[in-house]
Amino acid sequence: MADNIGIKMRRQLRRRHHVRRKVRGNAERPRLTVFRSSKHIYAQLIDDDSGVTLAAASSSAPGLKKDGGLKYGGNIKAAKAVGKLLAENAKGKGITKAAFDRGHYRYHGRIKALADAAREGGLQF
Repeated sequence: MADNIGIKMRRQLRRRHHVRRKVRGNAERPRLTVFRSSKHIYAQLIDDDSGVTLAAASSSAPGLKKDGGLKYGGNIKAAKAVGKLLAENAKGKGITKAAFDRGHYRYHGRIKALADAAREGGLQF
């Protein structure tokens, strides 16, 4: 790791690599990866073998803001909406199974809400 990054970033990278070492996505079972910022939450289904994003959803998507009635993208309500949207996008592409990659985030709060909503939408992981 580079010497010019802080202690917090080193810990996050270490946790992320610890999780990523065990989780790998392919065409039949892509990796569902989550990124969480203070204002939005993003999720992607990635085929690691070919390096392609198969489906994606985010709380900053224009459809969620207008149709979903989302005012703020950094809360549990937004995470649930993103999980459902991702599951719909995946179903449209014929994807039913995924490998969940939480990154360096703990499995609670917005991350858990997104995962539960994706499961309710039909994704299996």
